[in-house]
Amino acid sequence: MPDEPSWPTVDGDDARHEPPTVQVRRPDPPTVRIPAPVPPERRPPAPEPAAPQPPPPAGAGKEIKSEPEPAPEPITEREEPAPPARRRKRPFVLAAAVLLVLALAGTAVAGTQRGWFDRTPAATTAAPAPPAPVTMAVRGVGPDGERPTPAGVRSALAGPLADGPLAPLTGTVIDPATRQVLWNQGETTPATPASTTKILVAAAALLVLDHTDQLSTKVVRGTQPGTVVLVGGGDPTLSPLPVGQPTVYPNAPTLDDLVAQVKAASPGQVTQVLYDASRYTGPGMAPGWDPADVPNGYISPIQPLMLSGGRSDPTFLDVRRTETPAADTATALAQRLGVPSVAAGAAPEGAEVLGEVRSVPVDQLVENMMQLSDNVLGETLSREVAIARGAEPSFAGGAQAVRDVLVENGFDLTGATFVDGSGLSPNNKLPSRLLADLLAAAAGPDTADPKTAKLRPVLTALPVAGGSGTLAGRFTEQGAGGRGWVRGKTGTLTSVNSLAGVVLDTDGRLLVFAFMSLSNQNTLGVRGGLDELAAALRTCGC
Repeated sequence: MPDEPSWPTVDGDDARHEPPTVQVRRPDPPTVRIPAPVPPERRPPAPEPAAPQPPPPAGAGKEIKSEPEPAPEPITEREEPAPPARRRKRPFVLAAAVLLVLALAGTAVAGTQRGWFDRTPAATTAAPAPPAPVTMAVRGVGPDGERPTPAGVRSALAGPLADGPLAPLTGTVIDPATRQVLWNQGETTPATPASTTKILVAAAALLVLDHTDQLSTKVVRGTQPGTVVLVGGGDPTLSPLPVGQPTVYPNAPTLDDLVAQVKAASPGQVTQVLYDASRYTGPGMAPGWDPADVPNGYISPIQPLMLSGGRSDPTFLDVRRTETPAADTATALAQRLGVPSVAAGAAPEGAEVLGEVRSVPVDQLVENMMQLSDNVLGETLSREVAIARGAEPSFAGGAQAVRDVLVENGFDLTGATFVDGSGLSPNNKLPSRLLADLLAAAAGPDTADPKTAKLRPVLTALPVAGGSGTLAGRFTEQGAGGRGWVRGKTGTLTSVNSLAGVVLDTDGRLLVFAFMSLSNQNTLGVRGGLDELAAALRTCGC
């Protein structure tokens, strides 16, 4: 099974689902109509009084429902109780009423003549208080919640561990405020991580790259008249669609923008298009990758020049990919410039730039990678880490550069071996403790720590249970208590399922977890078991 089959597939990692909308509906107040007086000779006989109705239950009208209720029918005259039969008023009562009306009228006339009502009464109500100050900010979770205990976490996880088809399972739970390990099971045993490998790449990229850096695609003037060279700068998100039409990558630069710049800078006819894909080296496919993953839509050979990650349809995540992404990109440029063919070439040193477009910043590329579990972005970012470190921008160079950055920042990579940046290879092996340690560093309460500050975007990049990314379609029947509270990175290969992330427990304490299952049971059942584990941490109050 390929890594992270996602939307629109049938295995549950649908990143397009939206959380259900919960509406609060209060019934409209009943409309009461008061009939005009009817002369006695036209008044119909009084109907029988309506039977008394029981009082509404407490809290009626405030029930929270997922579907709005129809508004109740208004109360009409026919639903009102009949007025009581009028009694004959005694003559002296009527006379007293007439005298009272005449006296009040006389007083009003006299008061008007004497100016009693000329002054506006003084206000007796104080002016309203000024509005309360509002700070438009989201505060992080601090270490003030009640500290969880190992015994409490162990008790909370006991049920899901016994019921779920998860064995063999390794895992770690950490309190990032204290770095205390609250639960572990084979935490140092290396296991196949699948796409949770992307946590390592995300951390290394955020630690070594400037978060505002952007990857570029540009066209430079060639050495021969009429020749231009398309230079790949590593951005796989370049869109072939018109400006304004979205792809799987939010806010992606467009090929049309690049073409417009070239036409404006080089008004003469372009007769030849070359493309330079020399930024990355080595083979395009990693050890352990299945060649069928290209037509099946999970990866494209890694080159520094791509349109929408090599997808045949840039609006779908897992669709057939191209075997020749760089040449295809150059062909699309040539067609827009009216050139019939393209060829590989090299950009002249110091050549004039005719046009350039840039990706979103690195921290947003990390978020795209994590939300979509995008394998191409995982490989791209690992190579960019290698370039920043002066290493070879290949599979081997990228893996080594990621390892070196993490070790230098104090993470223990004992037992960790990985050959790619996406997790698509079954040759990768990681201990759950490493994944948990990386997330705990990102979730630490001390943002004055430079390492924590750099890693913080890892947390916001994680999909939300039942809400976004590869977790949008999960935490429904199983683990429903974690919807909206769990954020995690998924991982899926044949007989491999992993989930690593964070959850806020009911005591207001943030916990970090990493669960890795090598069970060969039904994939949906195993995923559901992992969701139950994460949700148990949310509801444990431990």
